[in-house]
Amino acid sequence: MVETVTGRRRGGGSLLPFVALVVFGACWGATQTLTKVAVSTGYEPFGLLFWQGLIGAGLLALLLAVTGRGLRLGAPALRMIVVIALVGAVIPNSVSYQAIVHIPAGVYSVMMSLVPMVSFPLALALGVERFAARRLLGLMAGLAGVLILILPEASLPASVPVIWVLAVLIPVLCYGSEGNIVARWGTGGLDPVQLLCGASVLTAALALPLALGTGQFISPLTTWGAAEWAILGNAVLHVTAYTGYVWLVGRAGPVFAVQISYLVTPFGVAIAFAFLGERYSGWFWVAMALVLVGLALVQPRPRGPLAPADGVAQTARRT
Repeated sequence: MVETVTGRRRGGGSLLPFVALVVFGACWGATQTLTKVAVSTGYEPFGLLFWQGLIGAGLLALLLAVTGRGLRLGAPALRMIVVIALVGAVIPNSVSYQAIVHIPAGVYSVMMSLVPMVSFPLALALGVERFAARRLLGLMAGLAGVLILILPEASLPASVPVIWVLAVLIPVLCYGSEGNIVARWGTGGLDPVQLLCGASVLTAALALPLALGTGQFISPLTTWGAAEWAILGNAVLHVTAYTGYVWLVGRAGPVFAVQISYLVTPFGVAIAFAFLGERYSGWFWVAMALVLVGLALVQPRPRGPLAPADGVAQTARRT
């Protein structure tokens, strides 16, 4: 997430921000299940990357046109678009689309909650944040959750290769890095929607020749089934949740909006449970509880979000 808005909560006692928090958290949580459905028929990463980038770019460009904004493509803006496209989409999604073939969507949701925990030590290294014992404790709780998830024999279904669970740490690292890069070097003069739109265009442009060259291109001229609708729905929900989150930051402030991260994982697990029939062992729920406790401890104090709310939007936008 690349939001630089700061300030106090606005909107008085309205329930609208709370409703929006739940709705957009559910949208992001649903993207993991839709991704699982999209790969279920054998669709591969570059084809999925192309369509997510193209659909997202189209919707965001429409939003910019409606609001009378365009893209200012100077050198700083182009540099950040390249960084966000590579670190925030091409690299992590290429891994995610392969990993989620092999692991349950609920497990993927829990692993993605680690983004703010990975972001914290990176922020320390870049000088974006100061050391805090509470947040170190949160990092340790998250690590304990991951160890419980992958070590006990009964924690994962026997058919789930642990190597693919660990592979999800690559997109987690990418998303944690993305937020800190933005916090350290800014957005190149673009607002969050402009930056994501530019990054989506570049993602589609990079993915198209790769998809064509490797035989992974997904033709829309086919009989549409669950996988095809899932690709479209995933892109639409991602843009809806992202722009809704940006609106929520402006309406209620970043400290309120960052609480959406507490909802994305439970919604992701619940939706996978309901629609994919995924079932988990007791160890899984212990691991999830530890990760959520770690997430709560790692979240910054009310002065503002770490790497401006980086862990939230990145959790959803990579799927």
